[in-house]
Amino acid sequence: MAETIAIARRGREGDTGVMCPRIPRDNQSPQDGQSFQDGQPLRDGEFTLGWPVVLACFCLAVFAWGFGFYGQSVYLAALRETRGWSTALISGATTTYYLWGAVLLALVPRAIERFGVRGVAVSGTLLLGAGTIILSHVSAPWQLYASALIMGVGWACTSTTAIAVILAQRFDRRRGLAISLALNGASVGGLAVAPALVGLSHALGLSRAVWLLVGGALLALLPVLAIGLRPAPHPGSVPGVGPQPPTDAQPAFDDRATLLRDAGFWSVALPFALALMAQVGFIVHQVAFVLPTLGVAGAGRAVALTAGAATTGRLALSTVIDRLHQRRATAISFASQAGGLALMLLWPASPAALYLGSLVFGLSVGNVVTLPSLIVQREFAARSFGMVIGLSSMIGQLGLSVGPALLGTVHDATGVYAAAVGLCIGLELLAALLILVRPRGTRRAMAERCCRAGVAAAVRR
Repeated sequence: MAETIAIARRGREGDTGVMCPRIPRDNQSPQDGQSFQDGQPLRDGEFTLGWPVVLACFCLAVFAWGFGFYGQSVYLAALRETRGWSTALISGATTTYYLWGAVLLALVPRAIERFGVRGVAVSGTLLLGAGTIILSHVSAPWQLYASALIMGVGWACTSTTAIAVILAQRFDRRRGLAISLALNGASVGGLAVAPALVGLSHALGLSRAVWLLVGGALLALLPVLAIGLRPAPHPGSVPGVGPQPPTDAQPAFDDRATLLRDAGFWSVALPFALALMAQVGFIVHQVAFVLPTLGVAGAGRAVALTAGAATTGRLALSTVIDRLHQRRATAISFASQAGGLALMLLWPASPAALYLGSLVFGLSVGNVVTLPSLIVQREFAARSFGMVIGLSSMIGQLGLSVGPALLGTVHDATGVYAAAVGLCIGLELLAALLILVRPRGTRRAMAERCCRAGVAAAVRR
């Protein structure tokens, strides 16, 4: 025991004042994260067996974000032009879509546990595709809102929560990289699907364009999901695969009520909800905002530029995020989006400013989607990952669902987009400040748990 106490005293003192031993995770080398068992390096089963799942999730993200996220901007502009409906009416349907999807997000981890990853992903893909086709044929507002409800179910089963939970079954040490790579499909969806929707809907009409693109995408995607999303091996059946045993160094939660009372949870969920409200609100209105200056072709290029920048930004950050302070990196991402929006707000008649602003804004679009999963992985126990990410995603989507209607209402009230874009800038800056505030009690509790875990590990040795 004296030796154990001496080990604890040799630990460094963090900003909480708690003495914590410098002990690496039982399955990690402190230098490179390599897995060990009985002093011998393990074969990295995560790479060997997990990458087909990453590919399937990548393709799933292309479809989900292409038609369910970036496509919303195209639907708004096309329906406003062809049906003569107000921006607020169409944006309200988009808000309904996101709100309904948000309600369902918290149920996705349980649905995957019951029906399997393949069943949830395939069903969600078919529902999202069917809802999009129905939306392209609507002739009355109630039909628009009905299609939004169908699409909302599909979006919940194919978006961030579903992908993060699917990959959590296969990856632990490399989970951050796996999620980043898979969610690059979201940016590809914006880069490929959205411009195609803009061009084809202008040439053929919205309904024909949607039939052509959704039908082709389903023919390509469904076999990939059927092959790639095989059931995960039993944890421990393959060395290095699956979630590792939980430790006391991270808080674990067994029910949603307790989680919702945790200040640390809200320090993650609330800033991302505000940032997503601004981000999605602008993306839905992006085509309508830049169309008067850039024209149809230029608007498509602006959307593609935003999506391409999102891919670049996510890939660049994924290579270094494990070595960065993730909350500070998140704050910089939020602030950079505010900067891009400010550029477009100050020079709305300048094509160069609109293109550059779309580029700067897009660099963090992918990271705002990816970073919550990485912060949750670092700050919460592995066994609580599904519940935490499901609930935080639900709150984030409740926030983002308000964005399109809020911006549409502000636009209709003022007649221009200046006030709406200014509101987005304010939300982004507020989110950047809040993400840097981590409750002191939470930090101290985690430090004390880390200390106890380190002393216990020393005793076992």
